[in-house]
Amino acid sequence: MASSCSCNDEKKIINSTNISQLYYTDLFPINENGNKPTKEFLLKVIEICLDFIQKSNDRSTKVIDFHTPEELQKLFDFSIPDEPLNIGQILNDCRDALKYQVKTAHPHFFNQLSCGLDIVSLAGEWLTAAANTNMFTYEIAPVFILMEHHILKKMRDIIGFTNGDSILCPGGAISNLYAVIIARHKLFAEYKAKGLKALSQQLVLFTSEHSHYSTRSAGAVCGFGTDNVIDVPCDERGRMIPSELERLVKETISRGDRPFFINCTSGTTVLGAFDQINPLADIADKYNIWLHVDAAWGGGCLLSRKHRHKLDGIERARSVTWNPHKLMSTLLQCSTVHFKENGLLMDANQMCADYLFQQDKHYDVSYDTGDKVIQCGRHNDIFKLWIMWRSKGMEGYERHIDHLFDLTDYMVEKLKDRPDQFYLIIPEPECVNISFWYIPTRLRNVPHDRQRIQELGTITPQLKARMMNSGTLMIGYQPVGEIPNFFRNIISNSGVQTKDIDFLLSELDRLGHDL
Repeated sequence: MASSCSCNDEKKIINSTNISQLYYTDLFPINENGNKPTKEFLLKVIEICLDFIQKSNDRSTKVIDFHTPEELQKLFDFSIPDEPLNIGQILNDCRDALKYQVKTAHPHFFNQLSCGLDIVSLAGEWLTAAANTNMFTYEIAPVFILMEHHILKKMRDIIGFTNGDSILCPGGAISNLYAVIIARHKLFAEYKAKGLKALSQQLVLFTSEHSHYSTRSAGAVCGFGTDNVIDVPCDERGRMIPSELERLVKETISRGDRPFFINCTSGTTVLGAFDQINPLADIADKYNIWLHVDAAWGGGCLLSRKHRHKLDGIERARSVTWNPHKLMSTLLQCSTVHFKENGLLMDANQMCADYLFQQDKHYDVSYDTGDKVIQCGRHNDIFKLWIMWRSKGMEGYERHIDHLFDLTDYMVEKLKDRPDQFYLIIPEPECVNISFWYIPTRLRNVPHDRQRIQELGTITPQLKARMMNSGTLMIGYQPVGEIPNFFRNIISNSGVQTKDIDFLLSELDRLGHDL
């Protein structure tokens, strides 16, 4: 069909085929003349996507049409048939899959660190899937490899790494794993060839007691053992206590072990706390320990002049994890890890597979990234970030970050205005995590003692069940330390407005006042 056809011509073509009679064999690439049915099918898929997007941004729709696993398995056909199904059924499957899916872009979804749906980033994801290439060599992904090169350098410049190297990873946990692997290689290069025999001492890692579990996981995966990943006590705001870190480092040395890795968290998962980087960097320098900053959650603050101070000293780290799919709202997944020193990724991970990474190619093979990662094949996670960042510019991204924090301040003040209904666990949160209990009517004039706290912890999951069954709201909950279950509200969707915060508070009271 000519590209110059009118919209009416387009509709005639789309309506001319009975789509229920089509099969996958009628589409590209099996049918070399499959342009028309392929286009018709994909346009129908886009209609389904657009309908879902519209509903996700319609405040009158439900966040979720919740069913138990047993119920959903009766409602939805998950089976794989022996014979091909027609395209009409496949389109119905697409509609039904989204019908029962949580609308994470909904302005009343406050459940996860990753919320919202940036439309430009979505366009990047669609085009990425269409290109369907691997990110291990420049040969097969020239534009995307260079795109990644420039964006990662931009991020290192923002961090304060004047040289260095970076890579995109499948999630923040893997980014943190890369940091541990590279730290081990830098300090004990023989480990790559000799394994555990290269170590004369037990290596010990340190992390905040409120940090993400990925540091403990990396300790297990790398062979150090979870017993040698030491949790450092935190203060009342959830930040690692530097004096406690140094005490534990000294204890490790006195046992004859080797402290080698400090994980400093910039934005803890639950409370949103920012460990103080400079005091931890001083300890790392004093004892020759690798300092890693896990800014998977809080890294977006680096884009705001108002909030960058939360990561003061980040340039002193040797490595940094930063997830654009969190505060920056890039579509999942998009996680980066950055190193101050260049060449370490290649040196630590290179396996010289000459069937993939030939050194006699006709271009600069330093742009082939596959040999500096542990996973070989790598998904293209850069296009959706690049095109989104270009659409916003640095100024737009600063406004994006500031908007999220302004809404957080608004909600905190609203909670403080209603002390009979809500109890703030962290009165002045550092990130967009707001930790609180909802107080039902029967507990509003009860002293806030241990018994009341335990009762509020019991009520929290009951109220979560009510909000999911009603489908009007989603907020996550969890315990931390000795504190029983409480709500952790996240504002990382740029579409959220003050009216959504007002709705949240009133809806919690409507659903939970009689608990």
